[in-house]
Parts: sequence; structure tokens; C-alpha cells
Amino acid sequence: MKDVKYYMSLPYKIEIEEDKEAGGYTASIPELPGCLTCGETAEEALEHMEDAKREWILAALDESYPIPEPDEPSYSGQFKLRLPKSLHRALAERAKKEGTSLNQYCLYLLSERNALRR
Repeated sequence: MKDVKYYMSLPYKIEIEEDKEAGGYTASIPELPGCLTCGETAEEALEHMEDAKREWILAALDESYPIPEPDEPSYSGQFKLRLPKSLHRALAERAKKEGTSLNQYCLYLLSERNALRR
């Protein structure tokens, strides 16, 4: 039988949002409806989430409420991308100037842009 220890070990996604009206931050687990907590800082909300998650799971087990498990998509690390020939050429030429493969250069560009968005 699955117990609280089992569910606590699962990699549930935690979302943290700033509460612009009341101040502070709210943390929630989308897979566990109603499982949320708050804190004055994002870090504090995240710290409180462990207790909120445990209490949500304990209540669900006590009430025989179904506990959804996190969706863990599988990623191969590969995908196909279609792009205009002119962009393909420009990227290939830039990669050559940088002394790297087109694949590595595109990985660098995507990683850099992704880091900036965070």
C-alpha cells in the first residue's frame, strides 16, 4: 500500500506566484488540487510547501481520496526543427566561425536564451 512516505518522495511540480494584491508569495502543487501555502518570500513559501504537501497527503489518505501522481514526461533529448534555408545557412556559417558544430552552436543559443528568460 502506498503511504505518505511514498507520496512525499514523488517529484511533484511546485509553482510559486507573487501575490501582488496581498503581498508575499503563494506556492502550490497543480497535481494536488487545493495544496497550497504562502510566505512573505518565495523561499519561505517553498519551505512551507513541504508541510502543506504532507498535510494534504495525510488528509487524502485518511479520507481515501485518490492521490494523483506527478506526470513524468519522457524526453529523449532530440527533436526535429524546420527552419528557412537562409537561417540554416546563417547559423551554419556562424558555427563554423566559432569553430564548433551547428548542433553545439544551436544548443548554446537555446541555452543562453532560456537562461535569460528565467
